[in-house]
Amino acid sequence: MKRVTLITLLLLAFAAKAQEVKTLTLKDALTYALENKSDAKKAKLDIENSEYQITEVRSRALPQISANGNTTYNPILQLNALPGDFFGAPGTTILAPLGQKWTSSAGVSLTQTIFDQAVFIGLKAAKTTREFYQVNAQLTEEQVIERVANNYYQVYVKRQNLNVLDSNYVNTEKVRNIIKGQFDNGLAKKIDLDRIVVKLSNINTMRQQALNDVQLQENALKFYMGMPIETKIVIPQTEFEVTPTALAEKPNTSLRTEYKLLETQEKLLTYQKKSIVAEYYPTLSISGSYNYLGQGPELPLFAKPEDGVYWSDFATIGLSLKIPIFTGFSTKSRVQQADIKIRSLKEDMTDTKLSLDLAYENSRTQIDNSIITIKNQKENVQLAEEVLSNTRNNYTQGLAPLTDVLDSENALTEAQNNYTSALLDYRLAEIQLVKSQGALKTLLN
Repeated sequence: MKRVTLITLLLLAFAAKAQEVKTLTLKDALTYALENKSDAKKAKLDIENSEYQITEVRSRALPQISANGNTTYNPILQLNALPGDFFGAPGTTILAPLGQKWTSSAGVSLTQTIFDQAVFIGLKAAKTTREFYQVNAQLTEEQVIERVANNYYQVYVKRQNLNVLDSNYVNTEKVRNIIKGQFDNGLAKKIDLDRIVVKLSNINTMRQQALNDVQLQENALKFYMGMPIETKIVIPQTEFEVTPTALAEKPNTSLRTEYKLLETQEKLLTYQKKSIVAEYYPTLSISGSYNYLGQGPELPLFAKPEDGVYWSDFATIGLSLKIPIFTGFSTKSRVQQADIKIRSLKEDMTDTKLSLDLAYENSRTQIDNSIITIKNQKENVQLAEEVLSNTRNNYTQGLAPLTDVLDSENALTEAQNNYTSALLDYRLAEIQLVKSQGALKTLLN
C-alpha cells in the first residue's frame, strides 16, 4: 500500500512539473533560442570544423612520412638471355634466372614540399573559410533572433484577440441575463432574447478558433526557440508597452552581417581563382627513403645467411621539379569560370545593398504609420467603449433597440482588434528597423 502511494505521489509530482508554467520575456525567449535551437548549434559546429579544415590544408606543407613493407614469392623466376662468356662458354647464350624465390623489404620514406603556390594559397583560403563560418554563425544568430521575436509578438496578438473575445463574452452574457429577466417579466421580446443567444454562440465559436490560433502560434514560437512543445508559457503584458524608437541616420550597409558574408565569399572566390592560377607555377619537392631488403630461397623474415638469405640496406634522396608547359587550355578556362563567379557575386552584393536600404526605409515608414495608427485606434477603442456603455443604458431604459447594442459590441470588438493589429505592425517594423541597423542583438539586453 505504501509503495502504491509513493508511486502515485511521484506521478503527481511529475505531472505538476510538466504543467509548470514558464514566464517568458522576449530576452528569455531569445537567450533560450540561441542556446537550444539547432540552427545556432550547427553554426557553432561549423566554426569548430573550420579549425580542422585549416589543419588539413596546413598538413600539405608539412613533411609526409610513411613506412612500408612487403614480402614477395616468385614461384617461377624470369630467365634472362646472357652471353656465355660470363659462364666460361664463349660464343653461346645461356638462359639464367635472376633474383630469388623470396624477397622481403621494409623501409620509411619522406616527402617535403619546398615550393607549391597552391598550398600557400590554400592555407590563406582555409583561414578565410573560418572567417566565413564565424560571420555565418553571426548571421544565423540574427536570423534566429528575428524569427523568435516576430513569433513572440504574434503570440501576444493572438492572446490579445482571445482576451477581447473573453471580455465580449462576459459582457454579452450580462446583457443576455438582463434580457432574459425582462423576457421572464414580459418586458422584452423573445426575438431579442434569441438574438443575444445567437450572439453568445457566435462569440463562443470565435473564441474556440482564437484559442486554436493561440496554440498554433505558441507551438511555432517554441519550435523556433528549440523548446519542447509541451512546455506551458506565459508572456508578460509589460513587454508590449510602445515607446517610439529613435530613427537614426541611414546605417552603413557594409557593416551589415549579410553584406559581410558576401564580402567573405568574395575573398574565398578570389582565393579559388588564385589556386587555379597557381597551376601555372612550378612545384618543387624533396624526397628520401631508407629501406632494408632481404632475398633468398626461403622466407627471409626469420632466415639467416646460413640458409642462403641475405639482407642489405639502401637509401635514396631525390629532388622533384614539375614545370607546367601546356594543359590544353583547361587551366585558362577554369580561371575564366572563377572570374565569372566573382563578377556574379559582385552583382549580388550590389543587389543586397539595395535590398538592405529598402528594408531600412520601409521599416522607418512603417514605424511612423504604426505610431499614428496606434494612437488613433487607442482613442477609437475608448470611444467605442463609451458608445457601448451609453447604448446599453438606453436599451435597458427602452430608448434603443437591441440591434444598436449588438452593433456597438461589434464596433468595440473591431476597434480592439485593430488596436492589437497596429501594435503588432509596430513591433514587427521595429524589429526590421533594428535589423537594418545591424543591432538585433540589442534585443538581448
